[in-house]
Amino acid sequence: MIQMYQVNKSYSSDVKALDNINLHIQKGEFVFLVGPSGAGKTTLMRLIFRDEKPTSGNILIDGRNIERLSLGAIPYLRRSIGVVFQDFKLMASKTAFENVAFALRVVEASYDEIEHKTMQVLEMMGLGHRKSALPHEMSGGEQQRICIARALVNDPAILLTDEPTGNLDPELSYEIMKVLLDIHERGTTVMVATHDASLVNRLQRRVLHLKGGKVINDSMRGTYHDEA
Repeated sequence: MIQMYQVNKSYSSDVKALDNINLHIQKGEFVFLVGPSGAGKTTLMRLIFRDEKPTSGNILIDGRNIERLSLGAIPYLRRSIGVVFQDFKLMASKTAFENVAFALRVVEASYDEIEHKTMQVLEMMGLGHRKSALPHEMSGGEQQRICIARALVNDPAILLTDEPTGNLDPELSYEIMKVLLDIHERGTTVMVATHDASLVNRLQRRVLHLKGGKVINDSMRGTYHDEA
């Protein structure tokens, strides 16, 4: 599903964000991406959905070398990849329904499809009753679930989440992780970048440990000690 071969990313001659990354993530895997701030976690995720390009190396998503995609093909790649960031990035003047529906309007879905899929994913997140709420009327956990709903509404094969629990207390953090595990159980490939060692160690999934732009450990049921 996600393959990287000798991937390097430099922002200048003396700043190397990723250093010779080689990895293979199978379809349907759940993977934690851990490491201290500046380890390269966010950069790695941005490369996967072509928000950035590697300095060298090859990245394949579902067998396609994404470095060879035309500009017109990139939006189609991104439809298959849902992305959730730590800072919620919800549109403040839009309701929960409108925030989620926006992802479908961008791809010019029909009115009926927008109505059906948006409500379906809101119900899946347990937020159907909050469809008319504005972001400032929702809790932090609810806002994050709306972000996840928006990332899922196009039925992506891959879900990338960058510090999805970073602004939440431990109880809400675990609730969000249960949502991500449910999504994984439906067949979605999930990657979670996190500093939260307690969640990583509690859930015992595959752990990719980055440090200084390198993968220093890849364990199928790994543990992690926060280095921040």
